[in-house]
Amino acid sequence: MTMRLTSQRSALVGALFVALPMLAGAQNAASSATSLQPATREAQALPSLAPLVESVKGAVVNVDVQAKASGGGENPFFERFFGGEGDPRGQRREPIRQGTGSGFIIDPKGLVLTNNHVVEGAVSIIVRLDDGRSFDAEIVGRDPLTDVALIRLKGKVDNLPTVKLGDSDALRVGDWAVAIGNPFGLASSVSSGIISARARNIHSGPYDDFLQTDAAINPGNSGGPLFNMKGEVIGINTAIVGGGTGIGFAVPSNLVKALLPQLEKDGAVTRAWLGISIQDLTRDLAKAMQLPVSEGAIVSSVNDNSPAGKAGLKADDVIVAIDGQQVGSGGQLTRTVALKKPGSTSTLDVFRDGKKQALKVQLGTRPDLEGLSVRPNRGGDDSEESSKARVGVSLNNLDPRVVARAGLKSAQGALVTDVMPGSPAERADLKPGMVVVEADHKPVRNAEELAKLIRKAPSGSTLLLRVEVPGNGRFLRALLIP
Repeated sequence: MTMRLTSQRSALVGALFVALPMLAGAQNAASSATSLQPATREAQALPSLAPLVESVKGAVVNVDVQAKASGGGENPFFERFFGGEGDPRGQRREPIRQGTGSGFIIDPKGLVLTNNHVVEGAVSIIVRLDDGRSFDAEIVGRDPLTDVALIRLKGKVDNLPTVKLGDSDALRVGDWAVAIGNPFGLASSVSSGIISARARNIHSGPYDDFLQTDAAINPGNSGGPLFNMKGEVIGINTAIVGGGTGIGFAVPSNLVKALLPQLEKDGAVTRAWLGISIQDLTRDLAKAMQLPVSEGAIVSSVNDNSPAGKAGLKADDVIVAIDGQQVGSGGQLTRTVALKKPGSTSTLDVFRDGKKQALKVQLGTRPDLEGLSVRPNRGGDDSEESSKARVGVSLNNLDPRVVARAGLKSAQGALVTDVMPGSPAERADLKPGMVVVEADHKPVRNAEELAKLIRKAPSGSTLLLRVEVPGNGRFLRALLIP
């Protein structure tokens, strides 16, 4: 053992002696560099990011959250990086979890952008600024499908530093990017890198369109800004690849700008909807279908009574443009439709049996397919709580996937999810799994409509309901309103 250590030490010393002349050579090279003309030395010097960082870091904040454990915001498809007290898999969770994320101020009135998974289920939010100030905050709006949230600072806010959202569509792969946030609780940490890719689909949701960057982002960076060299925010840092190094993802700023008006006004995002299943058109499929194009979205199926169905769209139609905008993939079509206004009319350019035609379609409102509705109660009764409190029934919107699996006749209605024992709903023989399709001889389109009817019904009146029981047909129920 001693001989082996001695020989290793000799090798190390030998290596050091070999390295010394190389170091001397490097010193000589450095010395010769000083003889370069000043303009040459300036051109070779890397520019400092310090001026950029100093101009924007004051608007980057820490977001400390206490939240209900049931609002964990976990995603099985990729590793979120919400910092704070962990929840090791398989261990019992505490009723309240604590965590810390990041955010940035976009309005001097105290509006802050962050991630939905940072503030989801929050019972307490404290925002800490770089200048030492701290504020309580409240949620203004959330959108789980894009992981974007808007919060507002409470109390007296003045002299707040702000940053603005830039144009993420102008980015090129290879452009420089700077991330600032609160990784591992280390406030105002700065890292730099490049835009590694655009329009990444990491299968976290239906509207994936992430920027990929190799700027170092870690637990606690969630919700923090990704800047371009102009000091504009071009993304919200959102996700990392589990076990990956230098692979992070950010929600592009242009998508955030499109969502902001609804988040601030309504607290949630309402999206337009076609009611179809789609797949990407590939070169092989285009050849087999004898199409003159190789990009687009193939209609796999059309939901009954959907906007697409009413417009005459059929399976195997290939959508190549919407309102003159080219459709390169199914994902692009989904994102484009989602940003349009429900109830508006769009024109679809479609190939059917090799022939091109234009179809007019009145867009509908996308149902809550994922069961993630977050529309807040702003002064009125909450639909779920009001119906449950008054007659003892919990309702949800009808998922088209449930319609298909259960073989229901109608794609619209209010799904009964829970009935309280001894309640008017139980006495009316309502049961979980039933779908209320009519109330007082009028169609029920969703849970909100039925809850509104229950809320406004006079005491002592009776609502005549028509319910559909999967596999057994339709029946009448009489719901007495207390």
